[in-house]
Amino acid sequence: MNSRKVLQGLVFFFTSLLGFLLLFHLLVPSAQPVLSKADYTKSKIKRFSYVALGDSLTQGVGDTTNQGGFVPLVAQSLTNNEGYQVDAQNFGVAGNTSNQILKRMEENPEIADALAKADLMTLTVGGNDLRKVILDNITSLKITTFKKPSIAYSKRLLRIIELARKDNPNLPIYVLGIYNPFYLNFPEMTDMQVIVDNWNQTTQETVDKLDKVYFVPINDLLYQGIDGQEGVVQTSGDDTKIINDALYQGDNFHPNNTGYEIMKRAVLEKMSETKDDWKN
Repeated sequence: MNSRKVLQGLVFFFTSLLGFLLLFHLLVPSAQPVLSKADYTKSKIKRFSYVALGDSLTQGVGDTTNQGGFVPLVAQSLTNNEGYQVDAQNFGVAGNTSNQILKRMEENPEIADALAKADLMTLTVGGNDLRKVILDNITSLKITTFKKPSIAYSKRLLRIIELARKDNPNLPIYVLGIYNPFYLNFPEMTDMQVIVDNWNQTTQETVDKLDKVYFVPINDLLYQGIDGQEGVVQTSGDDTKIINDALYQGDNFHPNNTGYEIMKRAVLEKMSETKDDWKN
């Protein structure tokens, strides 16, 4: 008898609960989902193609991680700051002059294909062109020696940009300047800094004529070391020299890991200033 009453009580309870839930569902409207299917689609990570073209600074010589200098740092920042899924392709080759970069662009279909799909491009060029002028005129070097070669370099730079945009006419391009790696040890070579400044001015004046092409200066960030005033004094016996702590000690010429971090920040700062031209 007691068992029967318990069973009847349970049936009554669950029947009442079911009736209450049904009544609640009829009387209370269903809440709309917070995220619609369209919202989920919008939240998908956008793919972003970044192409880096240039010389040893793009290849990353001096980067002891062997990851590619400032290029992967920029790519990672685009992921962290903008939420992009970045596909970064590095076409940097140490020692390349503007002529050699042009030749690779004309002959390598992989570069052309990457540029046609790119959302953004960085370019390091000019340092090896300047070096060639110095070596070709080492016995009679004057500031005026660089005037004619800089004009020819400017024309090649325009051609590089033209080729980069052949199938991608609105491609935003960031052109990095060059720097004077000899300043700290040879500050008396004032002509060298003038030559570097003039070369950078040629690059800037060339790109300033073009839409969505930007000059990124790095000389002032690197030529005096990390703190911007002096490097590290290194003494060996009677020999004392100043080491630029933004440069790789293996050659005292290319940036070290910190130097590439400084370059990355310069590129990102310019990108931030011009974000409307590439962010979509």
